Amino acid sequence: MPPLRRAASATAALLVSALTLTACGSGGDDGGSSADGKVEGKITFQTWNLRAKFKDYFEGLVRDFEKQNPDVKVAWLDQPAEHYADKLSADAGAGTLPDVVNVSPDLSYPLAKAGLLTNLDKEKAAARFKGEYTPEAWQGNSLPGLGGSYAFPWYLNTGPLFYNKTLFRDSGLDPERPPRSYGELFADADRMARQSGGKTATLAATPSIEDFGRYGVRLMNADATKFTYDEPKGVELLTKYKDLYEHGGLDPQALTNTPEKSGQKFLEQKVAMNPGGAHDLETFKENAPSLYRNLGITDAPNNTGKPNMYVMGLAVNSQSKHKAAAIAFAHFVTGKQQQEAFAHKVAIFPSTRGSLDDPYWTKEDGTDEGRVRVASAKMLKGAVNYTPVVMSDEMKTILRNEVAKALQGKKSPRQALDDAAAQSNKLLRQG
Repeated sequence: MPPLRRAASATAALLVSALTLTACGSGGDDGGSSADGKVEGKITFQTWNLRAKFKDYFEGLVRDFEKQNPDVKVAWLDQPAEHYADKLSADAGAGTLPDVVNVSPDLSYPLAKAGLLTNLDKEKAAARFKGEYTPEAWQGNSLPGLGGSYAFPWYLNTGPLFYNKTLFRDSGLDPERPPRSYGELFADADRMARQSGGKTATLAATPSIEDFGRYGVRLMNADATKFTYDEPKGVELLTKYKDLYEHGGLDPQALTNTPEKSGQKFLEQKVAMNPGGAHDLETFKENAPSLYRNLGITDAPNNTGKPNMYVMGLAVNSQSKHKAAAIAFAHFVTGKQQQEAFAHKVAIFPSTRGSLDDPYWTKEDGTDEGRVRVASAKMLKGAVNYTPVVMSDEMKTILRNEVAKALQGKKSPRQALDDAAAQSNKLLRQG
């Protein structure tokens, strides 16, 4: 399945240019058959790198739906994770986009902007199901400037933050009270650096766009046509990170650390906090038992009260010849029973209302997986997707490079963010 912490290899911005010949970019969904018609016909359903591990599950879904809807035949397609956006782009340009397609918000945005996806909020046959999903999940598939949600909410995820209770305790900090806000984070990091003589950093990575969002920075204007993270609050955050870097609260190699290197620093107990997942606990247990015994799990600090989440959805082709069947099937796959069954097979979370109140997501079962699952599920309530849907990998790289220049003192935090926003806004206009 696609990693929920990253966009597809070819991003939404690249899709836009490939779709310019397809539609005028109105965001409408004219064409196709009536969504209020009879649920019948042959439809195609495309997933994103799921066949290898979940073949039986999806074949069972198709059989169950066809049994309930004997006038419908579903052809299941699955595409590899690599070049998935390229495949969507090619299908869109050729007029062969599947009837029901697995998308993340950054991939649905250019398709919806080109008029190729159904606006579920404006389509009565789909809008009537809105109340079955959590408000956060439905909003997570809403697209700025296009006036609605363009995908049925499917599975969700969030990343817990691990912290080393021993390092907190050794610094005179309460190991049961990890930082919840950025103010607390910076204060704790400063104390840890001073107490350890600069040997222990709190974080191993520079701030990403998600950090700016969690800090309370306005990332874009309302219609997603301009990046605004260079506003004073964004400069304030980067200035604090610069201080952190200079005083040892940020790992010296933070500018070049990959997620793998950051994870290794945490394993070696050289940094006190790092994101991770259930699979990391087994590594800690085997290679760092003292860390494993003193491991805390929390959410990344934020000033908004809203954790970050990653969203997947099922979109309906607005040009489908059997739109009623496509909507019915997308709703079926993302229904409560089906989502909960899928979430028991893999470390993801259902987006259906009330599902996360089940004991499976509220009570630990003594396993490492259960420990992380319960902690993560708590974070999803009230969570939002901070990463702008129009932010490409190239734009993320621009921000990362300018942040590095600020931390190194090559530019002021204000100049670095002004330059990053200007470069990214230029790319937006070109798109």
